[in-house]
This record gives sequence, C-alpha cells and structure tokens, in this order.
Amino acid sequence: MSVIQRIRDQGAWIIFGIIAIALISFILQDGLGRRGSVFSNTNTLGKVNGQTIEKDEFEKKIELYGRNQPREQLIPQLWNQEVTNILQEQEYEKLGLKCTKNELSDVMFGENSPLKREFTDPKTGIFNADQARQAFAQLKKSKNTEQLGQIVEAYIKPTIQQTLQTKYQNLLQQSVYAPKWMIEKQKAENSSIASVSYVYVPYSSVSDSTTKITDDEITAYGKKHSKEYEKDEESRSISFVSFDVNPNAADSAVTKTQLETIKSDFVAAKDMKVFFAKTSSEMPYYESYISKGEIKQAVKDSIFKLAPGATYGPYVDGNNFVIAKMVDAKQWPDSAKVRHILVATHQQDQQTNQLVRSREDSAARKRMDTVEALLRSGASFDSVCAKYSDDGNKDKGGVYDYFVTAKMVPTFNDFAFGKPTGSKGVIETDYGFHYVEVLGQKGSSPAYKVAYLARPITVSNETVNTISQQAAQFAATSKTKAAFDENSKKINKTVIPANELKENDAYVPGLSSARQVVRWVYEHNVGDVNEQPFEVNAGANNNKLVVAIVTAVNKPGLPSAQTLRPLVENLVKNEKKAKQIIDTKFKGSSLEAYASSAGTSVQKADSISFANAFVPGVGSDNKFVGLAFNKDLKGKQSPAIAGTSGVFSVRVENLGTKPTMDNDESIKQNILQSQRMAVYRGADALKKDASIKDNRSKFY
Repeated sequence: MSVIQRIRDQGAWIIFGIIAIALISFILQDGLGRRGSVFSNTNTLGKVNGQTIEKDEFEKKIELYGRNQPREQLIPQLWNQEVTNILQEQEYEKLGLKCTKNELSDVMFGENSPLKREFTDPKTGIFNADQARQAFAQLKKSKNTEQLGQIVEAYIKPTIQQTLQTKYQNLLQQSVYAPKWMIEKQKAENSSIASVSYVYVPYSSVSDSTTKITDDEITAYGKKHSKEYEKDEESRSISFVSFDVNPNAADSAVTKTQLETIKSDFVAAKDMKVFFAKTSSEMPYYESYISKGEIKQAVKDSIFKLAPGATYGPYVDGNNFVIAKMVDAKQWPDSAKVRHILVATHQQDQQTNQLVRSREDSAARKRMDTVEALLRSGASFDSVCAKYSDDGNKDKGGVYDYFVTAKMVPTFNDFAFGKPTGSKGVIETDYGFHYVEVLGQKGSSPAYKVAYLARPITVSNETVNTISQQAAQFAATSKTKAAFDENSKKINKTVIPANELKENDAYVPGLSSARQVVRWVYEHNVGDVNEQPFEVNAGANNNKLVVAIVTAVNKPGLPSAQTLRPLVENLVKNEKKAKQIIDTKFKGSSLEAYASSAGTSVQKADSISFANAFVPGVGSDNKFVGLAFNKDLKGKQSPAIAGTSGVFSVRVENLGTKPTMDNDESIKQNILQSQRMAVYRGADALKKDASIKDNRSKFY
C-alpha cells in the first residue's frame, strides 16, 4: 500500500486550510534540494560532472521502487535514471529553466496529477484534489521525515523532472529548422534517376579457402576503422560450464510417495474448498466448471473418463507430481456474453497486487440496492453502469463480449455459464458485489470441475551434495584453458563463451542473473578458474552450479584480434577478395573488355533512384549509386570499385528526373521530423560528453 494510502486509512484529516502553494513550498524547502537533507550522505556511489550520487540515497530509492522487481534488474535502471536526471538538471540550470511553485501545484493537484490513483472517488470516478491537498497537509503536520522523503522521491521529484523535461524538449523541438536550400536539395535528390551499364563480380565467386586472415590483418583493419570498434570502457570475457541442480529419480520417488500418503484424504474429502484450506497444492483449486476445450492438462483424456469422486494419478506435470480428482461434470455453453455493474469492496494494489479494501460491505450493499432499484424502474443500464460501476469497462456498458470458461472468478463463471440467457442477479466475489445480466451464450460441450493436488518435485540435499562435488572436482582439475576444455569433453559438458562483460553487468548470457560471476571476473586475471562453483538461478526453477575461466581482459581502446575477429573477419576477407578480383578479372579499357576478362556480361540498370541505394542484382550499395550519378562518367566507365557485396565498374548512360508526389511542405516536415527525433536521443549525447565516475561495482 502506498504512503498516501496509509495516510488516508488513518482518517486523521484536518480541515482544508493550507493551500497547495504553501504545502509545496514546505516540501521544496525541506526535501527538494538537489541533494537535500532527507537522506544521509556517507559513501559516494558515483559522480556525474563532479556531482555526487550517494549510496545511502540510492539505497532509499531501491527500497522505494523495488517491491516487485529484482535488485539486480532495478539497480542499473535506477543508475541510468539518476545519471540522466543529473545531466538534464545541469542543462536546465544552464538554460535557466525552472519549475515554479505554481506550476508544481497545478500539476500535483490538476487534471494530470500523479496522485489520481490514490484520490479518485470510487463512487464518482472523479479526482478529489481537495482530499489530496489535505493528505499533504496531514503529512506536514505529522513531521514524519521518512514518509516525507518517500513522498518527495515518489511524487514531487518525478513531477518536477517531468515538467522541466517537457519544457526542455519543447525548447529543442521549436529550435529545429529546415533551410530552403536543404529542401530544394532533398527535392532534387528525390526526383533524380540514372540509367547505367555495369560489370559486377560478387565476392562469393572467390573461395574463402584462398583468403586466410591473420591476427595482424584483423588488428590493422580495426585500427583503420578505430571509431567503429574502439571501446570506451574495459570489458572481460569468460568461458563456463554449468551443472544443473535438478531432482533425480530418487527425489521424484520421494515426492511421489509423499503425495500418495495423503491421497486417501483427498479421495475421501467431500468439500474441496475446505480440504485445500488445510492442504497445500501447487495448483490452486478453481471452484467452478471449465469446458473441455479449455483444460490444458497433458493427461486430460484420462481425466475426462473419470466418474465424479474418482481420481487419476500421481502423474508428472512439469515440475510437479499431481493427482486429479473429478468433482463433477455437466453440459455447459462454450462461451458467454454478459454485462455487469461492479460495486467494489476491494481493489488490487498496483504495486503489491494484493486486494485492499476500498469500501465497507454495508456501504456497498446500499449502493447495489440503489443500482437494482434504478434498473427495476426502467433506467438505462448504460447510464446506471457509467455512474455506479467501479469496473474498468463501465464506459462500454459493462459488457464482456463472448469469453470462454475460467476467465472469470468462480462465482462469476458460475452465473455466466450456469444461468440461462436473460438471467439477471447480484453475486458476490472477492472484488465486491456484481449485478450481472447474461446477454448470450454459444455452443455446448462437457464442462468439468476438477481438483488438482500437486506437490513440487524438489531436489534433495543428497542430490545437491553429489552435483556440488562434481562441479568442485571439475574446478579443481581445470586450472588451465587446455585442461578446462579437455575436462569438459570428458564429462560431456558444453563450454559456453560469454564475451564483453562490463564491470557493472548483472547478467551473463546463458545464466540470467549472475552478478556474483561478473564481480569475480573483475577480481581475477586471464586463466583464473573459480575454486568454489557459483550458485546461479537461471530462471524457471533452473538452478545451476557454474565453473568459469577468464579468457580475456579487453582494455579501453581497440579490442584484441580475438575479440575483433568475429566482427570484422568477413570484411577483411572481402577486401582481399576485391583486390584479387580487380587484379585478375578487370583487364582491358572498356566495360565489354572487363566483362570478357571476368567471364560475365555487361548488365543494364534503368531508373536507379538517388534516394534509394538499392540496385537490382547488386543490392544496396552507396558506392554504386554514387558512381551512377557522377556526371563525369557519362559515356565513360569507372575504374573497378570494391563495393559492399562485390566489385563493379559503372558507365553512366543517362541522367534525368522523374515526377514525384513530394512538395516543399512535405519535404520540410520530413526534415523537421528527422531533426525532432534526434532531439529525443539527446540524453545519449549528454552522457557521451559527460565525465561519469561509476563506483557501483564496489558496492553491488
């Protein structure tokens, strides 16, 4: 439950007498300094252009935002957000952009308030700004520094940042400009066409076996194109093998035996809801009927044959042993259409997913009595629904179009499918009271009420110990890369590479969450193997023990040939192939001579567009298109040129124009749109030019 929700629940409201501006002024003074006194400052997590990010403050934000998100996933997100906010704040200060108290008040208590969820009246659906003001006034009166700090972080700061960001973006958006010469140039390029003759020899015509590439050639290419391949920060590479920590046959047998010991109680139970209140199951009991087509169990055909009260199993379903019990069966529609009005007593909290009370039962019943009375008097269902329903579809007349069984809570499911079309009535669910009307039903098939008693197949301590010993033995005998690779073959384990791991990475490809592995890598050197296998959760109940070896340390700058090779080897091969093709296949002084020498023919391409670098038979190649529009080559062939996918020589036959649908205004708007899109990438440009010191790896 949110901080503000807790304040509301206390009911300690004071008479509204403190206007929003005074309240915001208090918050600004007490909690909104750029690095104010709300949080203590002890350890420096990092610096952005000299401005510090303190660990204690950062931890408070992790606690505030991390309820439903793993820390390893949240930390990099919050770090990037913090860096971006600081860089943008520095830009705002340079430009003199401010969020005034009046502006902040207008947003906090206006139409787009971030407080809408907490202070929207469920009876009317209207945001109660006065109530929001009172909550803030109550918070001020309580002088609760902790809650104040949470409010500042969760509501005030994001609102100020969003307001300033909007101003900043608008300022940049309005500064874009498309000069007349640029529009005319773009218009001319869009209409330009060329017709050419050419000879083309693809690189694929030369065998790869004739072009072996050395590490020196890889490095030379990387240096020549250093801007593309140089790295700003260090990265490291590892290879690893993993040992799955999964239950074995003995573990499965134990779980099966445990399940069979309570099978008799399951069979004898008359009330499944009472039984499951006392007995746990990995598969929750759905106390309604599910149509045959919606039951997805792999053994469903065996289940369908059961008589009421009979059971099937134990059988394996995923990571569980399961016993299925047929509670009842009947003929039901395949789908149903209803409309309803919900008077809620509970709502789902967006952060915790828990149901929290929003209205007392007595008040809900009185409201539902009003709903029924209005409908009996002939009032329009749509108008009553729009006014009184708390459901999200109230603006659509409360209609749920044809849906299949088990999509709704059991009580709702029973009414929609178990009552005939035209039925009307009030039902109660965990969410509140529903006035339901069945509008239609389609199809008919058997529907079953089935109870599943499921227990997970868990790995035993003995199994864990056995696998741990195997992993430890591998680590102890694999102290070199050669031994690592050889031992992995002996035990039939695949060696998996993971390249370019950054110091603050939380994930390793193939391992998911593995921050501990990355930290270890940056504490060791090439050739080191972890003595104690890492315990890693790879997701979906797949736990692993991991043994890794450090294979490379890539310092900032140009990566090693080993790292560069998969990125540039084909490009270097094409350069060598191009030279070989030019030296051996482009002989003579005309296209026809080139074609004869290369064993091919002169080809023609008409209506090549300057605005589109695609050439039929060649592909996308800017060099080819550049030659095609070279006026100096009209009637002359170009030298042999190495392109993207092959070598070619081009002779320009004709240059001209074609009519286009483009006008000056449409071209102008396209240019402006392109420039505006670049504005949204401004945060990356700010980071690139900033001095950022990142110390996260010392703490996380």
